Amino acid sequence: MIVQQRRSFLVQSTAGLVGLGLTSHSPWLTQPATAAPIQKEKLPFSISLAQWSLHKMLFGGKLDNRDFAKFTKERFGIDAIEYVNQFFKDKAKDNAYIDDLKKRADDLGVKTLLIMIDGEGALGDPDEAKRKKAVENHFKWAEAAKRLGCHSIRVNAESSKDYEEAKKLAADGLRRLSEFAKPLDLGVIVENHGGLSSNGKWLAETIRAVGLDNCGTLPDFGNFYEYDRYQGVTDLMPLAKAVSAKSYDFDAQGNETKIDFRKMLQIVLKADYHGFVGIEYEGGRLGEEEGILATKKLLETCQKELA
Repeated sequence: MIVQQRRSFLVQSTAGLVGLGLTSHSPWLTQPATAAPIQKEKLPFSISLAQWSLHKMLFGGKLDNRDFAKFTKERFGIDAIEYVNQFFKDKAKDNAYIDDLKKRADDLGVKTLLIMIDGEGALGDPDEAKRKKAVENHFKWAEAAKRLGCHSIRVNAESSKDYEEAKKLAADGLRRLSEFAKPLDLGVIVENHGGLSSNGKWLAETIRAVGLDNCGTLPDFGNFYEYDRYQGVTDLMPLAKAVSAKSYDFDAQGNETKIDFRKMLQIVLKADYHGFVGIEYEGGRLGEEEGILATKKLLETCQKELA
């Protein structure tokens, strides 16, 4: 299985912004979020920000990885973050760097929830030596996540065999990694992220085959290919330790145009999940900041409606 590569997107269009009322004259876009926070103890879920939502700014040098927590808190009024290892891929063993990230977040009252890990090999590789190497490649990220105060690392269940064989191989790699992470009190969670992992039934069966309580899922509202997205999230929610609210575009009423957020969040809550739902904006019509704010606004509307 080849993990689905994250796509690059088009530059925002002025017409799109006008359609949503998200022009440069919209004060909630041009000013840092200052509205009084909703009382979280009464909310059905909390909101976090996945770092991939800002990948253009980060890859383009407009935002430094070390300022992610600060930017998230001051620009969007969000106080929980999810890192992506691609933006500090050479720093996993740099304790001073990791400690600096933690201090910056702690000083702002921002929670660091997890690190999303890509590019460290296939945990379900059919070659035993390569599978073992892939597992070991993740160890440094597990240790960095523990140092940051994360509850989990997000990994990929990548393999290259057929349905049943891939399940056995991926479960083997995930079990080895989860055994390493367990003494760290750290979860190992798998996102539906391309290939067989985007089949909700296969991924749920694979996680259950691991047989360890610190191995779970991170259901993403998108990333289902030739598999019904609502069924996929239903399949994965009983094993979920985090949730990703993927968004692409919005209509004039502020609703996501491809995904029924209310239906998705009802599935999430039905599974008795009340943790963080991470914003992961991947649209092209709106800029990254505008897309994040539009997603946050929709999630806040859903929080009130579903409370």
